[in-house]
Amino acid sequence: MTYPRLAYSVADFYERAKGLWQRGLLVILSLCWLISSCSATPNLSQTDNAPTPSGVITIGTTQKPRTLDPADSYELAGLMVIYNLGETLYRYRLGTTELEPGLAKALPTISEDGLTYTIPIRSGVTFHDGTPFNAQAMAFSLQRFMDNGGKPSFLLADTIATVKATGDNELTITLKSPFAAFPALLAYPGACAVSPQAYKIEAGSFEPTIFVGTGPYQLESFSSNALRLKLFPGYWGDRPRNDGIDLQLFPSNPANLFNAFRTQGVDVAYQALVAQQVKRLQADAKNNNFQVFEAAGSVINFMALNQQRPPLDQLPLRQAIAALVDRQLLIDRILLGQGSPLYSMIPSSFSESQPVFEQQNPPRSDRLTQAKQWLRAQGYTAENPLTLEIWHTSNSTNASIVATVLRALAKRDLEGLLELQPNSIASASYYRNIGLGLYESSLSSWYPDFLDPDNYVYPFLDCAKGSTTRGCEEGGAQSQGSFYYSQTMNDLIRQQRWETDPQQRQRIFAQIQTQLAADIPYIPLWQTKDYAFAQQGIEGVVVNPSQTFPFWTLHRS
Repeated sequence: MTYPRLAYSVADFYERAKGLWQRGLLVILSLCWLISSCSATPNLSQTDNAPTPSGVITIGTTQKPRTLDPADSYELAGLMVIYNLGETLYRYRLGTTELEPGLAKALPTISEDGLTYTIPIRSGVTFHDGTPFNAQAMAFSLQRFMDNGGKPSFLLADTIATVKATGDNELTITLKSPFAAFPALLAYPGACAVSPQAYKIEAGSFEPTIFVGTGPYQLESFSSNALRLKLFPGYWGDRPRNDGIDLQLFPSNPANLFNAFRTQGVDVAYQALVAQQVKRLQADAKNNNFQVFEAAGSVINFMALNQQRPPLDQLPLRQAIAALVDRQLLIDRILLGQGSPLYSMIPSSFSESQPVFEQQNPPRSDRLTQAKQWLRAQGYTAENPLTLEIWHTSNSTNASIVATVLRALAKRDLEGLLELQPNSIASASYYRNIGLGLYESSLSSWYPDFLDPDNYVYPFLDCAKGSTTRGCEEGGAQSQGSFYYSQTMNDLIRQQRWETDPQQRQRIFAQIQTQLAADIPYIPLWQTKDYAFAQQGIEGVVVNPSQTFPFWTLHRS
């Protein structure tokens, strides 16, 4: 199962600042603007010196929201809009993975056993319908998220035991078990506050076409091809730098978005142009026709090896396949360079990431030699090769090319001793079959729910039920197709979830990644890069690591 969501570079801000300075803006205004909007970690509290908003900004995207109900929205399209209409207890400082208070006044106080979180709630906040916001309203919102049973409900329901307002401005949350990344989970856009007057707690009860929250924008209209967001005059924080947002939808049609941007039909294009279109706009940007903003993405692509399907239960074979992978070749051939090699399941955007697959010894050439020796020792020849299937979804062009390239690499670098056979199937069947163990190996991508290394470890390596002989029968390793079981790994994952000391937690993540590279249940391939494009004269573009895209920073120079 892939989790749609959640790009780090802040160099964009400095380059834009440099450009503005060179165009000769007034010195005083330039300094104010630079201080308020071009710092490495801008946020809502940094807009005091923003220029007067100058009109509505038009944004084009191929992402069409299925629903705007936070309790049921589990796709990037809806969450991007909800992120701009609503607010959560905690949020990420723009352009970073650093948490800061949102509707909370401060980071939580945590009990010694790691189970109870006491959160001070901000006062003076009002919902779009005029209802006052308080701890009771926040408790209602989180309870509704869990109880109504929407697509993302498990994120909180599996973690929270109780949520209670213990005062008008105090929220107390008790967890089922300690979870060090819990504040990051509360930054998930769907965990935002919604008005108790506009929504109700009832299983299956959702409001897909409305939104009543506390954010800087109100939903003005929602049609099949556009959403319009107007300013919320009662917003407690700083006013957005524009007069509203016109979000133009080009569902599943990047060509139309590409043409609309090139003809200046939209001010900003975000999510999702294909690699050839990105390359074309990058070239245009060099000629000063457009602006391009690039950031390291949080989506990873990987290969799962089913350890319950012989001969993949043999470590030397998994080592052979890992040695075979040429990540840079895959990125150049498939993404036209628009990605970064991934040497761990934890992206390099996190300080906890260790490039364990890059650090493997001996060197690749020696490992390939060892792989050939093992294959020959098992009786395989070029005339009688070991045959393994690689499965992927039929709608993924990238995965299809990956499988084809890996097949060619096996033939070339392993002298035909290993033959990889690509196969594809419809998405629904693919994800069902992975968990049933029907595939020897598979190619998938992962969209994180929240920005913490745990979300790249627990869903892949943890096993709630299993053994060394039967493999993983229930848990992340089973659902992702590796069926990997290691009690040592389970213990390490539990330790990092319970550990509140950041340095100690980082050491545990290092151990987890070392064992990942030793056991090879998965082979990380690449992490994405995210791109946004803006017309000349549009400022304040920020591409967040979570793929949430702030509208309130956008303005005309």
